[in-house]
Amino acid sequence: MCTYMFDEPSSYLDIRQRLTAARMIRSLLGADRYIIAVEHDLSVLDYLSDFICCLYGKPSVYGVVTMPYSVREGINIFLDGFIPTENLRFREDALTFKLSENAEEVLLDRTRHYQYPKLSKSLGNFKLDVEAGTFTNSEIIVMLGENGTGKTTFVRLLAGAIEPDDKTQVLKYNVSLKPQKIAPKFPGTVRMLLLKQIKAAFMHPQFTSDVVKPMNIESIVDQEVQTLSGGELQRVAIVLALGKPADIYLLDEPSSFLDSEQRITASKVIKRYILHSKKTAFVIEHDFIMATYLADRVVVFQGQPAVHATATPPQSLLTGMNQFLASLEITFRRDPTNYRPRVNKFDSVKDREQKSSGSYFFLEDVAEDHSANRNKK
Repeated sequence: MCTYMFDEPSSYLDIRQRLTAARMIRSLLGADRYIIAVEHDLSVLDYLSDFICCLYGKPSVYGVVTMPYSVREGINIFLDGFIPTENLRFREDALTFKLSENAEEVLLDRTRHYQYPKLSKSLGNFKLDVEAGTFTNSEIIVMLGENGTGKTTFVRLLAGAIEPDDKTQVLKYNVSLKPQKIAPKFPGTVRMLLLKQIKAAFMHPQFTSDVVKPMNIESIVDQEVQTLSGGELQRVAIVLALGKPADIYLLDEPSSFLDSEQRITASKVIKRYILHSKKTAFVIEHDFIMATYLADRVVVFQGQPAVHATATPPQSLLTGMNQFLASLEITFRRDPTNYRPRVNKFDSVKDREQKSSGSYFFLEDVAEDHSANRNKK
């Protein structure tokens, strides 16, 4: 018997590459060949697996592995935070992805309107063309695209870190940037770094309860910054970015190095903070579940990676997701229990049905809500 073991195979890959890697890993299966995979991207885990074991416990103290469940049941148990066979709750809050959950937040008064002009930027043999766009406060815009299509370049243009080819003034607003790559150079503890960079926010009770505590910074606050792990650095970087006074927050791959539990927490923290503070966030994210949960609207990057790409203006979640997934020839449905996006197996009945109807990204809960409203009328 031969066993293959893969530890986080989706790291650093975009959505197309993640699903391609999942298909290649599954191709290794055989009568006497088994695969064990550790994966934090739940949509990739769903696509890759036949059975799921949930792990829970206290980090750095103990861990417990559950019995194997079917893929859908195992992931839903993890999201719900409750193991029915053990009558055990290991997380206080469940996470669902039903858009109508955020109805109250969506109705927030979006009175401030911003815009950015048409931009172009050439970097070596690569050129990015950005179509002019508009956005408002209390809004999260997620950038979708394959690796090498200029998402980070666009973020750097918005942040003023690089100039467009025509030297156009891009933004006159305060910007806070969480970069893609985090280099821990600060010679001190996490507490010293936070007090130096974001003292006012770090000392504010509201910011502490909404951001610092959920991101579990207290457990590492006295550790040296240069000794932190990748996930710990990412949590600190998110807190630093959100703690800086700004009109626009630019978050480049906030899920990197975070486990599934931390991604859920980070998604909720970012969404709550941006909407309640009435700010705007542009987020680059390859974890499809996290991107779907965060996005109010999306910018789609299309073209040939590392050669030429175009960024669309911000568009609705449904329209943008359909455009992006159509270019990848991938379809998603929604789980009827918690409405999380689930990847359809390639060329399955559901995959063919959605492609023939043009519904690459299917918002079942939205359709159901509209239907219910019509019935009430």
